[in-house]
Amino acid sequence: MAGGAAITVATCLELFDAQASSRHLDLAARQLGATGAGYYSIGSSGHEGNVALAQVLRPSDPALLHYRAGAFFVHRCRRVPGLDPLRDVLLGVVAAAADPISGGRHKVFGSRAAAVIPQTSTIASHLPRAVGLAFALASGPRPDSAWPRDAVVLCTFGDASANHSTATGAVNTAIHTAHRGIPMPVLFVCEDNGIGISVPTPPDWIATMFRSRSGLRYFEADGSDLVQALAVSAEAAHWVRTRRRPALLRLRTVRLLGHAGSDVESGYRNTADIEADRQRDPVAATARLLVEAGAATPSQILARYDALGARVAAMAAQVVREPQLGSAAAVRAPLAYRGTDITAHKGSGDSSGDSTRSPASAPRTSDTPDPVSGGSIPVHRSVGTVTAARSCTDDRAPRNESAMTLAQSINHTLASLLRHGSDVLVFGEDVGRKGGVYGVTKGLQRTFGARRVFDTLLDEQSVLGAALGAGLAGFLPIPEIQYLAYVHNAADQIRGEAATLSFFSAGQYRNPMVVRIASFAYQKGFGGHFHNDNSVAALRDIPGLVVAAPARADDAAALLRRCVELARSEGRVCLFLEPIALYHTRDLYESEDAKWTAAPGEEPASFPQARIHGDGTDLTIVTFANGVPMSLRAARTLADNGIHARVLDLRWLTPLPLADLQSQAAATGAVLVADETRRGGGVSESVCAALIDGGFGGRIARVTSDDSFIPLGPAADLVLLSESAIVDGALRLLDAGPRRA
Repeated sequence: MAGGAAITVATCLELFDAQASSRHLDLAARQLGATGAGYYSIGSSGHEGNVALAQVLRPSDPALLHYRAGAFFVHRCRRVPGLDPLRDVLLGVVAAAADPISGGRHKVFGSRAAAVIPQTSTIASHLPRAVGLAFALASGPRPDSAWPRDAVVLCTFGDASANHSTATGAVNTAIHTAHRGIPMPVLFVCEDNGIGISVPTPPDWIATMFRSRSGLRYFEADGSDLVQALAVSAEAAHWVRTRRRPALLRLRTVRLLGHAGSDVESGYRNTADIEADRQRDPVAATARLLVEAGAATPSQILARYDALGARVAAMAAQVVREPQLGSAAAVRAPLAYRGTDITAHKGSGDSSGDSTRSPASAPRTSDTPDPVSGGSIPVHRSVGTVTAARSCTDDRAPRNESAMTLAQSINHTLASLLRHGSDVLVFGEDVGRKGGVYGVTKGLQRTFGARRVFDTLLDEQSVLGAALGAGLAGFLPIPEIQYLAYVHNAADQIRGEAATLSFFSAGQYRNPMVVRIASFAYQKGFGGHFHNDNSVAALRDIPGLVVAAPARADDAAALLRRCVELARSEGRVCLFLEPIALYHTRDLYESEDAKWTAAPGEEPASFPQARIHGDGTDLTIVTFANGVPMSLRAARTLADNGIHARVLDLRWLTPLPLADLQSQAAATGAVLVADETRRGGGVSESVCAALIDGGFGGRIARVTSDDSFIPLGPAADLVLLSESAIVDGALRLLDAGPRRA
């Protein structure tokens, strides 16, 4: 039909229908918004040239789409029997519970059947996931993967997003991976409309950024020229599929109708530029193509366009009658912790469920010697497990030849998980040949090979992106972030991508992972803020996440196993915070007592269940991680003063073990929270609030680290929680009122 390229009339009409339908969906969304029945108006008008990608790629090729992908989505879904993309999009616009992808939680382009992974990307935050998925598929997808091994991963984004560090980092990772000879079948498509909301993109900027990038094949096409777009898109897709290397297609588009429904672009664009874009309208261009080819008359094209509009309008009139989500429980259903007793607090949005377990349902305990007073320690255990071993901190306990440090236990458990789970991958910065900065992964690559234990780029966004993609491909990734402070470089990969996927797909898509993070402070001889960070607030408030913080070797093994089970069975995103200062700690009270070593078990920890040390009746010290050995030593000092305390190790920071917290608080009537994180935004605030919400009427106090970054050297001790602060806090609390008889 042009330039030697050809498409059939029937195909051209199908593509025109998809383009026109997308345009009418935009108009219907604005009309619904104007009447108060619709809630989303960022449209695809001017980007309908992306229909070419839907035509040349397979319906089984995973697609992570830009929010202006309406025409692509309509045509992709029409290629899959049983799908109705018009109704599906409109259900999303009106936030109907019947929306087949998000269940009324957001308007997204997504479909399990059409291999469209829903995105609510902030700015290009889906690109690392796309790279990770391409890597995982090319490395050999799991048998239960939804995609064939020769799939091409499509990732589309806008010209303004191309400047974001997430985008540049993802493209760099794709090139770097391919440079090392590892397959990377990802097709990046930059839909370049020349403007980011109101800020222009120079006409040659995308080409300047990518055309000469070594290791990245560059293609360019006019999205307003359907024949050219089809030809170039087909060439690009074929190149990636056969070469298994990354490519980027710049698809030149225009933006019609402004950024969104509320945007009046005449306030920042001149009339000539707006009119120039209108002259490049891709829907009108395809209509002209059909007329010029003799496939239809102008009146027939208009009639076809109007008929499509009438169908969309009729569908819009139907979907407004669909019910929306009706309760907080329904909204958060994809986030719910299944198989646990965690429910919402009463008054938090609905009245279903009690916030704590009754005494009758409290976890069973077994008696083992108390490291503090020589009494019995109720040690919680999982249903179906054997009685817990005698505490390794007890003077009378026999020495266990298999006792390990925290780091050794994690290494041992990772090896077991790799040995028994072919889906498990362990990766991160320096985890391979070096075995990690602290030796936690030492020997794993030698034992299990570089395909399952491997090093990554020095880029946390790419590390987590690899996990996001690998989880989609059927693997169970266990990435490592080298330090807690470093995870904040890539926090949006956890918050904006990992945590939201299940929520905005109503559980149809999941990205299981267990992120190991070397965490917290108290390192001796090596430190400063970035290696001694104690900030977890930005992680704990992410809905649906699991955050675990082991203190001792046996707990590390049990918690890590439970996190892996939660990831595998629920698709859960788990953060496993490993206290750096306890990695190689062996002693608890005196040098060479080896009372902080323990034998790692094979059973997973109960979730979310705390661990209780001691049975003192005067005070409950609530703590976690480094706070546990500090609190045990503080409890021994208090015992010398006639105060008998028990120590509650939370183990789970999100969700908190509410039932154990309430029962152990009630056992003494006095609670001191020993929190190594900051006073503002730390864990202790949530613990105190949970106790009050649960009806605890006893005395509560907290001792914490200061609201400060952690300095280098001895000055760190001035701002971190100390054993003496725990002892002093306990004495002040108990001096404030009578002790329980």
